[in-house]
Amino acid sequence: MGSGLTPVARIALAIGAAGAAAFAWGSLVERRRYTLRRVEVPVLPAGSDPVRVLHVSDLHMAPWQRDKQEWVASLAALRPDLVIDTGDNLGHRRGLEGVRRALEPFRGVAGVFVNGSNDYFGPVVKNPLSYFGGPSGRVARAERLDIGALHDFFAELGWVDLDNAATSIEISGTHFEFFGVDDPHRGYDRLEVVAAAIDDLRADDPFGEDVWPDRDTGPTVRPTVTIGVTHAPYRRVLNSFVNHGAQLLIAGHTHGGQVCLPGFGALVTNCDIPRQQASGLSVWRHGLRSAYLNVSAGLGTSITAPVRFACPPEATLMTLTAAS
Repeated sequence: MGSGLTPVARIALAIGAAGAAAFAWGSLVERRRYTLRRVEVPVLPAGSDPVRVLHVSDLHMAPWQRDKQEWVASLAALRPDLVIDTGDNLGHRRGLEGVRRALEPFRGVAGVFVNGSNDYFGPVVKNPLSYFGGPSGRVARAERLDIGALHDFFAELGWVDLDNAATSIEISGTHFEFFGVDDPHRGYDRLEVVAAAIDDLRADDPFGEDVWPDRDTGPTVRPTVTIGVTHAPYRRVLNSFVNHGAQLLIAGHTHGGQVCLPGFGALVTNCDIPRQQASGLSVWRHGLRSAYLNVSAGLGTSITAPVRFACPPEATLMTLTAAS
């Protein structure tokens, strides 16, 4: 005997079953399928030793997420020379408990960080379709989180706060210059403050004043690698960073789209970056200048939207090498 279903009903049933299976995969499996992406970025001066940089972003940590905490902690075995954290570490009022368990093994490793909006505010339920209308806006009812305690922990680790600030660090014989902004998604970036901080850094940086005598050409200023760091990769920020000489740009925020279509990629970016650059290593061009851009797909999701599809959670190990 037949099922009694019309062809249209059978198609609808099949689509519904496929959708349910995809949601189950995305919520139960893929969002916990933590992945290490490895890339090589040729930005160092000739003859430099390679520098291993671990980029972590968008932990959206809740205290009970032990599998994520243990996986991130295990990355310390990679022995990175530098950790770059691009924000949205907190996902719950007690999220710092999990962040401590995840990042404590990196104590003493050089690090820099910037804030994301979810370091300031807790998650709220949103209509996922609203992201197709553009970047998400402010939510008045969001709970304020203890960002001060998060910063205190990062200071204990020895990491430097790059929120609308600049600094320099010597790593494996290479002089690095860093600058960054507070969360652009909330409009907390102050590019004019960053510009002044860069000017002050370059005027006063003791590393930048080193010269290396050359028998044929005379003294030269020590080569510097310049890195710009932001949580959300808005065009205005990336363009400003390139204008200030950044050779490498580091960002998170997009979750790589979080729900992607195989063969198509991210459906939304939650900012104004081109969809094709929502995750991974690419080149950002502005005017006559360009820089490498690494956007992390992030390691978490909001606890109110716990699903990923065709976009596994990730951290990135970037090996910086000498430019050819």
